[in-house]
Amino acid sequence: MSLSSSTRNSSQGARAAGRSTGGGSTRLPSGRERRPALAALAVILILLGAAGSALIALNSGNRSDFVAISVDALPPGSKLEAKDLSRGDLAGATGGLIPWSEAEKYIGRYTKTWMYKDQFVTPENLTQEGEQPIPAGGALVGVSLEAGRAPSDGLLVGDIVKVIRVPSANAEGAAVPLVSAAEVTSTAGAITDSKTSANSSLNVTILIPADDITTVAAAAAAKTLVLVKLAPGTKPDVARNGAN
Repeated sequence: MSLSSSTRNSSQGARAAGRSTGGGSTRLPSGRERRPALAALAVILILLGAAGSALIALNSGNRSDFVAISVDALPPGSKLEAKDLSRGDLAGATGGLIPWSEAEKYIGRYTKTWMYKDQFVTPENLTQEGEQPIPAGGALVGVSLEAGRAPSDGLLVGDIVKVIRVPSANAEGAAVPLVSAAEVTSTAGAITDSKTSANSSLNVTILIPADDITTVAAAAAAKTLVLVKLAPGTKPDVARNGAN
């Protein structure tokens, strides 16, 4: 009997030891054990923040000053004055922009395109040194065209067009050619909006003989002008820079 009792006690003790060992493997870490991990995470976050601040400071240090427009708008053919310019700083891809340190050499040149407030300036926006945008005997006239008044695919700078005045919707009469061959010097907008396919307006500037200013300007204001695109190489009535 004494031997049997001793055997049962040993077996129960072994099972109790097994339960104690298994329970120890699922014990949650104490607060003291979590502190090193939290400290390491805090250090990582501090290092990431410092790296981000350094990157921002580095990019800020790479900013440079460039020539920008200070007035609301400058149409093509405007003579650039000092009051028309402002200094704008920019970082990143700035190739082609005019550095502010070179602004003075561009004063007195003429704009070749529409320029707007805060727009950065490139040499391509301006005439070459000594170049006149309006040759002697010529004039620049702006024309706003709706559907049916110009080719549906639009016009490009350098295109040569025939300028025709047509009767208004409620008037009688025949179409009258006003300019045989005018050069397009700037263009903006489109006959049809590319996103909505809705009718829109095409705004162009054309170089015409000075003698035709009154008739062309009046027809442009009355919206009775049609521009017909001519073949490439057609000689314009007034050539750029006075060349014939």
